Amino acid sequence: MTRETTAKARLSIDGWITAGALTIGVFYALLTAARTEDPLMTVHAYIFAGAFILGIFGIIKAFYDSSERQAKEPADAPVQYNLDVIKAGVIASVFWGVAGFLAGDTLAFQLAYPDLNFDVSFFNFGRLRPLHTSAVIFAFGGNVLIATSFYVVQRTCKARMPGDFAPWFVFWGYQLFIVIAATGYLMGITQSKEYAEPEWYADIWLTIVWVVYLFVFLGTLWKRREPHIYVANWFYLAFIATIAMLHIINNLTVPVSWTSTKSYILFAGVQDALVQWWYGHNAVGFFLTAGFLGIMYYFVPKRAGRPVYSYRLSIVHFWSLIFMYIWAGPHHLHYTALPDWAQTLGMTFSIMLWMPSWGGMINGLMTLSGAWDKLRTDPVLRMLVVSIAFYGMSTFEGPVMAIKAVNSLSHYTDWTIGHVHSGALGWVAFVSFGALYCMVPWLWNRTQLYSLKLVSYHFWIATFGILLYITSMWVSGILQGLMWRAYDDLGFLEYSFVETVEAMNPFYWIRAIGGAFFLVGSLIMAYNLWRTARGDVREEDRLLAPESVPSPVAAE
Repeated sequence: MTRETTAKARLSIDGWITAGALTIGVFYALLTAARTEDPLMTVHAYIFAGAFILGIFGIIKAFYDSSERQAKEPADAPVQYNLDVIKAGVIASVFWGVAGFLAGDTLAFQLAYPDLNFDVSFFNFGRLRPLHTSAVIFAFGGNVLIATSFYVVQRTCKARMPGDFAPWFVFWGYQLFIVIAATGYLMGITQSKEYAEPEWYADIWLTIVWVVYLFVFLGTLWKRREPHIYVANWFYLAFIATIAMLHIINNLTVPVSWTSTKSYILFAGVQDALVQWWYGHNAVGFFLTAGFLGIMYYFVPKRAGRPVYSYRLSIVHFWSLIFMYIWAGPHHLHYTALPDWAQTLGMTFSIMLWMPSWGGMINGLMTLSGAWDKLRTDPVLRMLVVSIAFYGMSTFEGPVMAIKAVNSLSHYTDWTIGHVHSGALGWVAFVSFGALYCMVPWLWNRTQLYSLKLVSYHFWIATFGILLYITSMWVSGILQGLMWRAYDDLGFLEYSFVETVEAMNPFYWIRAIGGAFFLVGSLIMAYNLWRTARGDVREEDRLLAPESVPSPVAAE
């Protein structure tokens, strides 16, 4: 059998199975739309049907394009990495990032000036808040993780991802989940679980997409031409596998009917709370930490041109972090109906987490040994290094806040909001920005970014915004906690709740202004990356030495 025949046969099986599954999905979605009495389900059923129909046509077109391309490849052709789906992931990351930051800053201004809710259901705080968290965590962060994991696993394994359609199914399936979740929030569809608001049918769809994602990643590792599995891939794999387990267990529900948007959680009472925060904390631990540590372990050495400081420390970092993180969730439930031993267990493991977290931070920072001078001239590397510093700060603050005595003051206050955003903006967003700045020239085959000066502007504007945000929330949160626990001489509360809210208002304005700075920085990045993809270079930047295009394997 010739190479051409083999390629076409394999593509035929791959493509038609996927197209057949989508065809079944179209009929099921249309049947649901016809039989449901829930108008909100009707909207989502038609969105699913439309997306599946577009997917079928896309598969048919890609099938012929892929067959023609592979038939022309010589038998001894070098590895042809699948870069197109990564390009799409980069574009989606930038789009959803700006959208999520805009939603977040809108919420910040609503808290400072509540009249901005406009008494419109689609625009009120209760519906925009989950839209913001899902947009920045799952839409922006998730697309960054999918794009970088696809890039890193191919490069470090010297192997193309399996299947021509499976990676695209992961990408477009994930975008469909985001659209279903976002439109659901705006229409009031939610199961009211933190970081897990989408209803049962969206959860099932995400599970299908995520399983395919896992198989694509594992398939690339299986096909690898490198005998060693680079440490970044271990972090990515832990992120993918653990998130699958967390998502399935936390979203075990009983739908009211197969044509209704409403469902009821399988767990109740304190069990529901424990499962929720086992999920919630480990979504932070494995989605927002382990996955982005995979980014750190590839892009920091690559950008610095230096090997990882200690590969042995990176392995210790991985296994200790993976083992300890999964037990720390109960620290979200101090002074609740959760048994005291479980609260203490969560606190203990949270304190222990400080050690592996800082081991990873030290490993990342010390990777720059012999290359510290590059921080003066490379704002992308500066952004990556500052993200590691924020990672260290957040992973120290988190264990401190998990101590019961500290938690009694900090919990339910704005201090928690400041802590979350020091990690989300300083660590997750900055390391994502650094990865995007690295990948766009590599993917579009450009010698350098459009403007390093714009990267520097982005860095300083966003850093200033983060500092305004987190410091205002630290002060606000501690003031809030102290006012809540203040008693007069007769043993009554010294301040009413509305007085504490009034005291927060100046800090809410500072936060909103800080968020606006961060949003402006992201818009600068979007413009810079767009010009880079076009192949433009600012005249003064042409005098700089061009950035090197990466070799297939990370510096190890």
